[in-house]
Amino acid sequence: MKVTTTRIHILILLSYFFSACTKTEPKEVVPRIPMIEEKIQQMSIEEKVGQTAQITLDVLTKGDNIYSSYEPITLDSQRVKEALVDYHVGSILNTANGKALPREKWSEIIASLQEVAMHDTKSQVPILYGVDAIHGATYTEAAILFPQEISQAATWEPGLTYEANRLTAYQVRASGIPWTFSPVLDLGNDPRWARIWETYGEDPYLVTKMGEAAVLGYQGDDANHIDSLHVAACLKHFFCYASNSGKDRTPKDISISTLHDTFLVPFKNAIEKGALSVMINSGIINGIPVHANKEILTHLLKKELRFDGLVVTDWADIENLYQRDRVAKDHKEAICMAINAGVDLSMIPYDYKRYCTLLTELVKEKRVSMERLDDAVRRNLLMKYRLDLFDNPVTRSKEYPEFNAIDSHEVAYQGAAEAITLLKNQKEILPLSKEAKVFITGPNANTLRPLLGGWSYSWQGDKADRFGDMDQTILAAAKRTFGKNNVDYLPTVTYTSGRYDSETVINMNQVIRRAKAADYILLCLGENSYTEKPGDLHSLMLSENQQALALEAAKSGKPVILVLSEGRPRIIRNIEPKMNAIVQTYISGIYTANALMDILTGEVNPSGKLPYTYPMYGNSLTVYNHKHSEESKTPEGMYDYSGGFYPQYPFGFGLSYTKFKYTDLKISSATLHAGEKIRVEVAVKNVGERTGKEVVQLYTSDHYASITPDVKRLRAFQKIELKPNESKKVVFELSVKDISFVLENGQRIAEKGAFSIQIEKLKQEFALEETVSFEKL
Repeated sequence: MKVTTTRIHILILLSYFFSACTKTEPKEVVPRIPMIEEKIQQMSIEEKVGQTAQITLDVLTKGDNIYSSYEPITLDSQRVKEALVDYHVGSILNTANGKALPREKWSEIIASLQEVAMHDTKSQVPILYGVDAIHGATYTEAAILFPQEISQAATWEPGLTYEANRLTAYQVRASGIPWTFSPVLDLGNDPRWARIWETYGEDPYLVTKMGEAAVLGYQGDDANHIDSLHVAACLKHFFCYASNSGKDRTPKDISISTLHDTFLVPFKNAIEKGALSVMINSGIINGIPVHANKEILTHLLKKELRFDGLVVTDWADIENLYQRDRVAKDHKEAICMAINAGVDLSMIPYDYKRYCTLLTELVKEKRVSMERLDDAVRRNLLMKYRLDLFDNPVTRSKEYPEFNAIDSHEVAYQGAAEAITLLKNQKEILPLSKEAKVFITGPNANTLRPLLGGWSYSWQGDKADRFGDMDQTILAAAKRTFGKNNVDYLPTVTYTSGRYDSETVINMNQVIRRAKAADYILLCLGENSYTEKPGDLHSLMLSENQQALALEAAKSGKPVILVLSEGRPRIIRNIEPKMNAIVQTYISGIYTANALMDILTGEVNPSGKLPYTYPMYGNSLTVYNHKHSEESKTPEGMYDYSGGFYPQYPFGFGLSYTKFKYTDLKISSATLHAGEKIRVEVAVKNVGERTGKEVVQLYTSDHYASITPDVKRLRAFQKIELKPNESKKVVFELSVKDISFVLENGQRIAEKGAFSIQIEKLKQEFALEETVSFEKL
């Protein structure tokens, strides 16, 4: 295969970067468990290869082909034998026909598969089953669907994320499944991206804290011994799942400093907290597909970060190395590149026979070493050992009586209530009286899809109205809140089949007349459900149909309350001035509508804060932690060469029905030395008339640095609740490492000089007295 000079330079640079922080070559450290080592010694090459293969459930069920299944879902004994016994396949994922199953059916299917794996095969190794349970047991009927990650981030409350993921683990285990492909620790720093709602927002620190809570919620306190109430987490997508174009699975060119100082941070922390697996970024970083990048998967992940868990591909991404990315000439070479790069488990997901045959050939030809194959097998078996699958391969639904217990509902509701963000409240039009007459319209009013999002009963969330409780739509909740006689609903812009953003328009000429009979208009706009590549878009503007509906509603002269249910911030610049109030619900799960009504009527005081920068213009998508050249400030009389940072609403923004006053920002010292910390305290008082929650956010700014510093960077936050006239002193600590950054050679340092601390509008300055270098990643 031809390797270009440019590519060699990139590999050299990456190699230098990933080894720059260590004095000696690190080694992989994977525990040697006697039982596992004995299994590996007894296995044939073919058995070992099978352990690295993962196939989708449709391959094993009765159907006309391996891509879909007959209903009801039934395992095909011959297909199961071929895969598990003849080809020794060690892992299965996904549901069948892309839809949810009853948990009793899940238990039946997985018990049958484990019976074959544990008794009909020579190696007697249990199956490792994984599923995309990202906000509840996604593919299990009657499961409670919690807020999606972007909504969890909007709560700024890691404790709620911990509880949601703990309860998700319980539900998933009740379905017989021990492994979830979650959480996503990618940065949601490009609002064009179709998967931004699967992230915890744009800031590395916020993503890190929420991601840590997610991993601990899923896995429990002991990552080496996962009990039957918890599941193995999978960090997605290692790492820097971003692109230049904003489209899913497309290339990204990025500096070493930014890679290390932002994108890697949440993954590093989650690995330190014991995350048992990672899924690989499907894209391309600096010209190299990550699935073929040994510097990232082996040197960085397994050696530098000392990750001893399982590395799994994303869907069919080994095939993409030659079919899409053109770095391999055929499927065999693609397998060779990926396995040698550090892949342990290949999500094939269909043609496992070809994969197993070709990898076996590669091992016999010594193009893939036995040492590398054994390492992959060891990591697969270690995952199964940590999940106790050798001794307890099956969990059954009847063992989980709390599957739909009240605490799950309470956490789902609380998560939605604390996520929903009030962005505008002109003349304090909100909260509303429950006696108000409300006219409701918009495509998101009478469907669950925008409230639950993708990965909700099906991949694209398109089956939400079939499997979900339609009594939880915004329209149904409004009727319960205001009374059926006080609510009028008119379908106007509605979603159609086909692409997620396909729309049709009806009854637009009736909007003004119907609105005039009401006191308020509840305008439910945003997006339909979607995820991944099908969610790519060409314009970030809210659709023309929905903008037209908003302007038509405003012509009525009645106050318009815009409710945005959307996975990413769609640009609303043209309609925002006409809206009297704006509420962002994100994708907050099954209790979105109930929580929304409680906020609209004042039963709940909104406390959500934006986890991303809400853009105003399509060509100004800059995140909050940008460089100074992106600011619109210029000396008087000079031409403005700056980029201009013009958000509709800033990162961390969110209104309340009360007011908070910040005073007395104090720091323990005006100087900081290596090994020391600065104590930061600030007083916060509720000066309004309602009890409310406030997110206290601490930012730092480096005045000057050898690499252009960010304007500011989030370093700490704390959510507090205050009664009217109540005050609290909030205390933080800052270390030298908190104000460090990464150079282009991969070295993390904190440079001597002046820094600012900012909480709300208050500022204090301090100085780092000497430059400090950090050896570890």
